[in-house]
Amino acid sequence: MWTPGTLIAAVLSVLSLRFLKRLWSRKNYPPGPLRLPVIGSAWRILINFSLDSFIKLAKDYGNVYTIWAGNLPVVVFSGFEAVKEAIINHSEYFDERPMSPFFEALGKQKGIIFSNGHNWKQQKRFGLVTMRKLGLGKKGIEHQIEEQAHQLVQTFADAKGQPLDPIIPITNAVTNVICALTFGHRFSVGDEEFLKLRDALFLLVRFTATIFHFLYDLFPWIMKHLPGPQKEAFAGLEFIASFARKEIQKHKAHGTPHEPQDFIDYYLLQIEKSKKDPSSTYNEENLLQCVIDFFTAGTETTSSTLNWALLLMANYPDVQEKVQKEIDEVFGSSQSLFYGDLKKVPYTNAVIHESLRFKYIFLFGSPRQCSKDLNIFGFFIPKGATVIPDVRSILFESKTWETPQKFNPNHFLDKDGHFVQREEFLEFGAGVRACLGEQLARIELFIFFTRLLRSFTFQPPEGVKKINEEPVVRLVNPPHPYKICAIPRNNGS
Repeated sequence: MWTPGTLIAAVLSVLSLRFLKRLWSRKNYPPGPLRLPVIGSAWRILINFSLDSFIKLAKDYGNVYTIWAGNLPVVVFSGFEAVKEAIINHSEYFDERPMSPFFEALGKQKGIIFSNGHNWKQQKRFGLVTMRKLGLGKKGIEHQIEEQAHQLVQTFADAKGQPLDPIIPITNAVTNVICALTFGHRFSVGDEEFLKLRDALFLLVRFTATIFHFLYDLFPWIMKHLPGPQKEAFAGLEFIASFARKEIQKHKAHGTPHEPQDFIDYYLLQIEKSKKDPSSTYNEENLLQCVIDFFTAGTETTSSTLNWALLLMANYPDVQEKVQKEIDEVFGSSQSLFYGDLKKVPYTNAVIHESLRFKYIFLFGSPRQCSKDLNIFGFFIPKGATVIPDVRSILFESKTWETPQKFNPNHFLDKDGHFVQREEFLEFGAGVRACLGEQLARIELFIFFTRLLRSFTFQPPEGVKKINEEPVVRLVNPPHPYKICAIPRNNGS
């Protein structure tokens, strides 16, 4: 006869056996922290979470290890050799994007970032081709960036050397570059809808890698119905989508798709060309998601990087002075600088690269999904496993960088002062899933940074010895809000 006690014991026994059976079935995974029911081994990261959490795990478990996010195994590759072996040498095995509940809701498996298979291949190929057509590396979008840089300089000049928060004007400038790329026009920084778009992007991007994001991925069926930041994040997503839909409709009604001027024009033309192709994935749903992808991937990342660069210039005045001296000697009073001029200023190039390395803005590299069973370094990585290349571990690897924990532009210079491109610099990822917007980001950073350094000397406000260099830790790691003084230079443009 079953008693309540024996029934509970039987249920616990069955659950324990199922848990042990699952553990045994996954025994060939790389080692990792103790896996617990429900939460897996993620507890190890959540306890005293920091930017170095993944690097510390590699010290305990080796350069290939497993973290269990609930029932989901996540294999982490740490250090250059391990990451290179996975996403470069075996790139074709890691060409898929894993779909967590939050990112599935965010991307709906459309567009470029959150799609896989044939859909992803077509969207990425089209994106790359269209970026080139829009003039990346030539004079097309560069002209728009230069114009936006001029407005940004004016905004800093209006502060007349008094302390100002650079985050908002820089974010406005970067967001407007994406508007020019996708919509064909920029907005006034006082435009109410534009400001709502910027704020919606803040809400969405800054929700990621928070405890609420983690809880949403563990319990999506519950979190969907509870109040909290996840509701604000999805409200932000809906506003961005609504904003993009309006622009798409304007292009359909008044655009000139047969004389395309921007990404939407090119895409609408491609939809028309592909109508009779049964394998075509070109449709308005994918167009909408591609536009959302550009904004979510291209605003917070570039604006945070530029904010870090200015902060570092204020904290390292000797480096700032060398950059300004080089720019002045090479360009003099010339008004315009273009990306093609980068080779003329090796020290400035090194400073931009070192800013990207020293203040790497992500927790880790872009997650991948293994598309076939694979053995790497003696470990079995099964098809469907989520894989994380820990790029941060590479950028702070002591055997690679002379002073990994210090801001040191010499990491990218040889003994003669020539710029050196480092194989280990994987800031924008690598392999088939490398960042589509890398070239755009590089152009923006160069033009904005050099324009601002020609025009101003950046200093901490009076009474502040050094601006806080600790980041806000989430998926994208911006600096804490800070103020800076932009002191006009006599020879500034």
